[in-house]
Amino acid sequence: MTEQQGVNGQGTDQQFSLSTQAARNLATTTKSVPQMQGISTRWLLKLLPWVRAGGGTYRVNRRVSYTVGDGRVSFFDSGNQIRVVPRELGELAPLRGFEDEPVLEALAGRFIEEEYEPGELIVESGTAVDRVVLIAHGKAGKIGTGEYGDEAVLGVLAGGGFFGDRALVGDETAWEYSVKALTACTVLTLNREQFEQVLNLSEDLRAHVERFLQGPERPVNPHGEAAIELASGHAGEPVLPGTFVDYEPSPREYELSVAQTVLRVHSRVADLYNEPMNQVEQQLRLTIEALRERQENELVNNRDFGLLHNAEPSQRIPTRTGPPTPDDLDELLTLVWKEPAFFLAHPKTIAAFGRECSRRGIYPDAVDVGGHRVPAWRGIPLYPCNKIPISATSTSPVLLMRTGEAAQGVIGLHQTGLPDEVQPGLSVRFMGVDERAIISYLVSAYYSAAVLVPDALAILDGAEIAHGEAP
Repeated sequence: MTEQQGVNGQGTDQQFSLSTQAARNLATTTKSVPQMQGISTRWLLKLLPWVRAGGGTYRVNRRVSYTVGDGRVSFFDSGNQIRVVPRELGELAPLRGFEDEPVLEALAGRFIEEEYEPGELIVESGTAVDRVVLIAHGKAGKIGTGEYGDEAVLGVLAGGGFFGDRALVGDETAWEYSVKALTACTVLTLNREQFEQVLNLSEDLRAHVERFLQGPERPVNPHGEAAIELASGHAGEPVLPGTFVDYEPSPREYELSVAQTVLRVHSRVADLYNEPMNQVEQQLRLTIEALRERQENELVNNRDFGLLHNAEPSQRIPTRTGPPTPDDLDELLTLVWKEPAFFLAHPKTIAAFGRECSRRGIYPDAVDVGGHRVPAWRGIPLYPCNKIPISATSTSPVLLMRTGEAAQGVIGLHQTGLPDEVQPGLSVRFMGVDERAIISYLVSAYYSAAVLVPDALAILDGAEIAHGEAP
């Protein structure tokens, strides 16, 4: 006989105990605080050393540098024709700083478009150097001969890269390396004869090239900085060299950026629905979390101070084959070899790197960071950051940086001591109650980032994160 059957065996709707639905009206439920899926680990904010920028501006003073042609060129792509942007020719060493638009237009119009299939030689070692080559699309490898006669990969060139620019002024006589297309490549070439035709028509260009051939006024070190003259290991009484350390006349200044919002809470919510959790406190907590997420996104992607846009062209390298491999991360370490602090990559990029390690039978160790087991390469932790973008073709960059003022690295900038400050660099100001009884709070976060010297930050561009084989 069931609970719902009477003594005569017939069913009945009579209830013998309190239902759970009714019991909940008298019971106190156990609640969580409001949850937010958009909250991430925000490793970048935790790892960057933060420096107070008094006055809202931070100036980075550096030694003066004489930089020549170490960037990348851009192109106009109309679908059936590719053309170099005239002003981008200033990235070529002999044309650095030349700004005569008609002359640059004339040079851009003389470039010839060429196509190469994977495996084809674009230039061959030992042949005469008679042209500059711009990589518009694709990826090419610089192949040289090693010490013992074997073939060695000297580097990889991707879209925007170039080589042979000094050939325009006759600095080189023969190619010291071959360049082979690793993928289908579209290149633009300009030979010395075409360059000299324009050179003979422009007196300004001739004068500019002559100044380039004379070199900088002072000797420079391998980093392009004016050399400091020193003497060592001398005997007798030689005359010691005199020197001075020159500074950049117009150093870069980083102004603090701000992320702000106005939080509104109705007074009756704040008055009547404040237990067991403070409604205003929870609203502020989630708003601050959102501001911090925006802050990290800006530190990575902002066009002015974001790390992805502040790496020097010489500190950006393409992947050798496509996916991020141990070889690629080793190459990054050659660019930031002085006290590297950490890698930063999208979680999917880290997964792609793990697949490449597994494919090679390599199992990198993890490091302990505050109780967290973080994947690492060569002992350098590899932190996830979901703010790093993924392109439409499933590629994403990997960052490697040195941090701290003392190490001349990457630093975060903020302002502390703000009125109504609740966290360093973040304030919550009461704005009053309006005629609709709505309470308003102004929530503001001030921040920026600075790269103190170029070799503090390096980026691996175009790391493929898609699986190599279809399921």
